[in-house]
Amino acid sequence: MAKLSKKRKAANEKVDFDKLYTLKEAMSLVKEVNTAKFDASVDLHLRLGVDPKKADQAIRGTVSLPHGTGKTKRVLVLCPSDKEQEAKDAGADHVGLDEYVQKIQQGWTDIDVIIATPDVMATVGKIGRILGPRGLMPNPKTGTVTPNVKAAVEDVKKGKISFRVDKYGIIHSSVGRVSFSADKLADNAGELISVLQKMKPSTVKGAYMKALSVASTMSPGIKVEIKDI
Repeated sequence: MAKLSKKRKAANEKVDFDKLYTLKEAMSLVKEVNTAKFDASVDLHLRLGVDPKKADQAIRGTVSLPHGTGKTKRVLVLCPSDKEQEAKDAGADHVGLDEYVQKIQQGWTDIDVIIATPDVMATVGKIGRILGPRGLMPNPKTGTVTPNVKAAVEDVKKGKISFRVDKYGIIHSSVGRVSFSADKLADNAGELISVLQKMKPSTVKGAYMKALSVASTMSPGIKVEIKDI
């Protein structure tokens, strides 16, 4: 069993693991108990009462966080030449098609988001087996397959994130950084939860949102009372 550091022991002592905190209380506490020396990510973990094996319950989508993520995402736009300038003007970090498909086939994946226009998806499909496991494959459901590359790039740069339920029925998502105020972290988390609530499948029986916790990259998890949100 791994031995806890003095800092982690001190952090654990500040958290009541039997208590359900309000969202704002949890965000204030996660800032207080963070032990990282860097601006750590604050992550939300929400267990849903869904069966991801059923197509209509495989929750997936996007949300624009009101205060952004605190991280500037590196964006690659795969598009025909007549769309390249539009993508560059919108702030895309990399723009092109064949040369980037080749680079990715050779192992390059130094990007956070890939946006593609519909007319190049046949070409992008050649690297689907590489992009899919990394969560980089463009998809219309997440707004990353679109003819409007300008809006798509700007949305990502402003804080639009994608999310999807894992095989255990849990949504994991960053909602900011420990440098954010507790109010901003709560606002971001609340926006994600609101979007997920609207996506509740009609076939779900019983509780839809079962358990919620928040934590920074190097902090204990803090349980949140869902009913208060």
